[in-house]
Order: sequence, then C-alpha cells, then structure tokens
Amino acid sequence: MRTSFLVFGVLVLVAGSVASVGGSKSPYSTHDKAFYAPQALVDFVNPGLSVTINSASITGAGVISVTYTLSDPNGLPLDASGATTPGAISLAYVAAYIPKGQEQYVAYTVASATGKALGTIVRPDFETSGGTTTLVAPGQYQYTFAAKAPAGFDPTVTTTVAVNAIRNLTAFDLGENYAGTTFNFVPNGSTVTVTRDVISNASCNTCHYDLAFHGGNAHSIAMCVMCHQPQNLDPTSGNSLDLKVMAHKIHMGSQLPSVVGTSKTPGVPYEIYGYMNSVNNFSKVIDPADPRRCEVCHSQTTGAAQAKAFLTEPTRVACGACHDDVDFATGFSTGSEPNHAGGPQADDTQCANCHIPQGETPFDASILGAHVVPTDTAALYPQNPNTLLAGFNLAITSVTNTSAGNAPTVNFTLTDDKGNNIALSAAATLSFTMSGPTTDYGAINFGANSTTPGYVTESATAATCAAGGTCSYTFTHVIPATATGTYVMGGEARETVTVDAGETTQQSVTLGVMNPVVFFSVDGSTVAPRRTVVLQSNCNNCHVALSLHGGLRSNVEYCVLCHNPSNTDFTTRPSSTVAAYKAQPNQGINFNLLVHRLHDGVNAATNPGGPPKYPYVVIGHGGSTSDFSGILFPVMGPTGNATYMQDCSVCHTKSSEQNLPVGLNPVQDPQGWIQGATGNPVQPVSSACSGCHVGEGESAHFLANTDVLGESCAVCHGSGAQYSVDSVHTQ
Repeated sequence: MRTSFLVFGVLVLVAGSVASVGGSKSPYSTHDKAFYAPQALVDFVNPGLSVTINSASITGAGVISVTYTLSDPNGLPLDASGATTPGAISLAYVAAYIPKGQEQYVAYTVASATGKALGTIVRPDFETSGGTTTLVAPGQYQYTFAAKAPAGFDPTVTTTVAVNAIRNLTAFDLGENYAGTTFNFVPNGSTVTVTRDVISNASCNTCHYDLAFHGGNAHSIAMCVMCHQPQNLDPTSGNSLDLKVMAHKIHMGSQLPSVVGTSKTPGVPYEIYGYMNSVNNFSKVIDPADPRRCEVCHSQTTGAAQAKAFLTEPTRVACGACHDDVDFATGFSTGSEPNHAGGPQADDTQCANCHIPQGETPFDASILGAHVVPTDTAALYPQNPNTLLAGFNLAITSVTNTSAGNAPTVNFTLTDDKGNNIALSAAATLSFTMSGPTTDYGAINFGANSTTPGYVTESATAATCAAGGTCSYTFTHVIPATATGTYVMGGEARETVTVDAGETTQQSVTLGVMNPVVFFSVDGSTVAPRRTVVLQSNCNNCHVALSLHGGLRSNVEYCVLCHNPSNTDFTTRPSSTVAAYKAQPNQGINFNLLVHRLHDGVNAATNPGGPPKYPYVVIGHGGSTSDFSGILFPVMGPTGNATYMQDCSVCHTKSSEQNLPVGLNPVQDPQGWIQGATGNPVQPVSSACSGCHVGEGESAHFLANTDVLGESCAVCHGSGAQYSVDSVHTQ
C-alpha cells in the first residue's frame, strides 16, 4: 500500500506542474502566501486543503466510524503523514447526536475538565488521539472513534460527525492550511429529517470574515453547535458554554447587566477560561452592529433552515443570556426589584404568549419590537404610519461660483424617503464643509478666520429656499485664490422626530442624513474625485449603519474632510475632564491613523515591536474621553484569533490594500514616537503604517528610511517588491 501511494504521490506532483504550465487559473488569491511563492515551489507543494466526508456509521455495538478524503485544490489526494505529499496533516474529530424530540446535540466525544467553580466535570471535546486511523485508498481514510455510543443508544436519531484538518506547510514558508466539514446521518440508514441549523456561517462572516476557533480546529457554526450545547460548561468560571448563552453574552459584552452592575450590586466581568486556563474577558465587547439588531446574526436571507427559531421559540435561557439581571424563578432582578412584567416563569411554555414575533408597534414586548433600534422602525413597521420614520435626506444638487477666489454657493434639497420636501426649520443642524484639493486634504488654509486645518464648515440654517423646495447657501469663506484642481463640498444635517406618538412607548429619535459629497473644479480642469480607499459597504458589513458624532457623520467620503493629515484633537483636549490627558500632547486624528489604531485596539497594547508611546485616546466635545486601546476587532484569523488585522480587504478596496498608502501630505501625530522625538510631522506612508505598527522600534525603522528627499518605503514595500504590502499581510 505504501509503495502504491508513493507512486501516486509522484503523479500528483507532475499533474500539478502540468496544470500550472498549461495556464490554468490559480486557486490562490492575493491573501494567500502561495500567490507570492515561486511557481516551482507551488507546483511541487500544491498548497491548500479540502476535507470531504464520504460516509459514517455506528455499529450495533456502538462503534462510531467516519470515512473521509483529504485533497489539495486540484482534487488530488494528500497523505496525512506528509511522507508522500508535502505537509503533515493533523486531524480532530467530533461525534454527537440530537435526541428524539429535542433540538440540540449531545456529544459522544467527551473529556474531563477541572476548575475551581465546578470541580471535575465531563463535557464535549475533540478527539485528536485514542481512535484508530486506517488508510482506505490514496488520500482516503477511515477513523474509528475511541468514544462509543452507549448501550441502548437510539439508532433512529440524527447523528453528526465532524472532521477538521490542519496541513502544516511552514517548512516551505507557506503557513498552514485549514479545512473542516460535518456529515449528518441516521445510524439505521433512514433519511435525515432533523438538523440543527439556526444560524448560518454567512451571518457570522459578515463581521468575523472567516469564523474559526480552537487553534483552527473548528470551522463553521455547524461544527460549533456540536460541542457548544447544554452539556458544555466552563468549570473554572461556572459559566455555560452553550452557544445560545455564550454567543449572546459575548456580543452583549460591556452592556450585560451583570457586567454593568447596579448601585447595590457591583458589576462582574464576563470571563471564559480556555486552553491552559487562558482568560478570555469579554466585558469590553461592543457589538458594532448594536446587539438589538438580532437579525444580523439571525439572518432570514442566508438559507438557515431554522432561521426563524429566535422569533417563535423564546426561552428563559436564550433571553436570559442578554437579560441576565432577570431571575425568572421569582420575576425579580438580582437587585430584588420586579423587572419581568410576566412574573415568575417555571418553564418556557408561556414565553411565546407575550413575546410574539412582532407586534403592531415598536418598543412592545414582541421579539422584534423589544429589540428595534429606533432609527430602524420605518423598515420594520412600514404599515403603521404612527411609527413610520419618513426619512431625512440631504442632496447637494449643484455647487456654483466655484472659481478660485470666489465664495461658492451650495444648492440643495431636504426631502423624506418618498421625495416630499422637508422644511428647512425641521433641521436641528444643517452645515456644509468645503475642502481640497482631492489629491490630499489638510494642507489648505481657508483664511485667517478659519480655525479648522484643511477645511471649513459653515452652518446653513439661514439658507434661502424657493417654493419648489430647492434651497441655496452662499459661503462666507472663499476658495483660496491660489487653489487649483478639484475641491469638494460635503453636507450634514440632523432632525429629531417623535416615534409612536401618543403611546406609552413614545420616543424622540434623532435622524442624520447620509452625507452628500460633491466634487467640483476650481480652475476649469477635469474633475478628479478623491481616491477611494475604503468602501462604505465594507464598513456596514460589520457596523450595519455606520453613524458617528451623534448621527451627523455616516459617509467615509465625508469623514476624511475633517479627519485629515493636519488635524488633531487640539480644540477639545484642553477641556478634558482627566488631568493626565489634558497634560498630554494633542492626538492625531488623520483618518488612516485613527481607523487603523482604533481597530487595532488590544493588539496595539501588546504589539511585538512594543506598545505605543501613549494609549490611543481622543478627547471629544465636552471633554469626553474615547479610549480605543481596548477595542476587540472581530475579524478572525485562520486559527480563530480575533483582532486579526492582516486581511486588509475587510475594509479596503482591492487597489488600496495591495499598495502602499498614497497620501501626499505630512501627518500631525504629536503623541507618536517620531513627532515626539523630532517635533516634525510624520510622513504619510509611515503614518498610515504606524496605525498598526505602533512600537518605538518600528517608528525608528520609519524614521531611518526617511530623509530630505522623502520616504524610501516603496523600495522594499512597493508593489512587486520583496516585502510588498500585500505579500506581508498574507495568511
């Protein structure tokens, strides 16, 4: 058998080489190490991994087995030992079943765990050893589990096996490949009719991008629910590891009543102890989509078979995961105050009586109504005019008088979602911002009476409006006389409306517009919009409806007008309520510095090159403190580590993620290592990269490669260079 397999292995390598020479499409993307590896090496190794489960069975004696195939991207078989094809493959196995009349799994594969809260318990686990592996054919294996179904097991229920594989190609500088899959069957041969399919992986990956856990040994929700079910507990903290409990609590994080605490009861961190007693503290998690938007996870569009279960099967365990201050046995809060209007609940049979899927009005006890984000009521209740937010839209129809040296006039309209005009007086705030040129913002001064670097904002609440609803506002500031190229005009507006008027659930809701941005030439040249670096749709994959500064800023094309290379929090830092922050240098808020740094949050604090000189803290209006050093970026790496920053495409457009930043203007970063040492602004490429690479040593590298001629970053990190941006960020 070994000889036969070796011969086949040689054929595999030849076939891979021929396929490449023949010009077939590469299976590797720019995010894979193999994309940048020498072609001869790729032809030899055939990086990649696929796992296919062919069959599974349980004998009458309870012996569980699974037959599966390991293959590369060309469909050619792989040797798990790494003897005849490159890269040894480690494997993990899980087996579980759904008892008759129930909806969640019970695991066959279990292990003991010990902790101070619960002592020694038995809970679901992987099998990575103890069973027997047999080679069936090249690349095809049968694994017989060490675990067995107990005597008297039910052969008529859905049983699921999972196989997860990790191919180690680090010897070839090609990293590791990960793959896993599940297989449903009924031991007596009947058709599978019962499954557990509440949430699809596609829902999770809108934010996590590539859901994975346990060092890469678990991929997909289908695999997660096999172990993370009511059997599973953390013996150290005592917390449930049932997915419907754990996932709700993790996403609520900092908003959990148990974490927030009360005046009588101090908050308690929400922690889970993992491998080697590692502490995973989720008490600072802020769901970027807002945890009230249940359908971000419980999506109705991904094809999950039981996607509506959260609407039709409310339970004390699931609801109590977020509302963990409710004691359903008494109907009282942990502070001994009534907080469950339905009173005590001994079981789940009465829950759906009050908590129907959706009522006629928002903010009621229905599941969707109780969780509605006020700005979403129009979408959820279009049939109810009493709750309908008609919408608030600002459109810049034109900008005139745009030659250098002139004061431009902005022509605009305010309308609802049906196109009806909205009176100017309805806008609590209405302003326009001018900046330029689009080659890079921040270097232009709009006059001695303008205190904002690189842009000027003026209130337009005194604009004039014609009978048809078209309004106009003429700036008091002029376009600089020396201006050339393309400039930009953006707008912001906000109104407050009453939702559910006259009802006990009446609320005032603030609506902001999607900021319009219009480009115009100041010298007759062809209009050239600013480069596109990130896509709004990418932001909203995670944030759903990105909105900042009290709902005034919702468009990244508008954000960059103020968050430009010249700007810092210099206007607000003196008002900080924290003496230490007030005494610190101003904080740079250029958009690429700010967005990289705040998304990199917890990584920055433990950066291999050393932590930043100061935590990334921005002082806002009224002296408010925004400390981003604890941000947990939700994107996952292939081993399951969240806060994974290497996949730049999550935010960036393809062209901007694969190339060095192309900003032109030096960046103010007074708290950074470079400007703190030299007093000089940081050069644009160094500034962008220092958003994540925050250490003193890394900053020394930036500075050493900068002189009077500029930055030499492109020599090593430009497109096609040995350490190009795209190649060093591969997985």
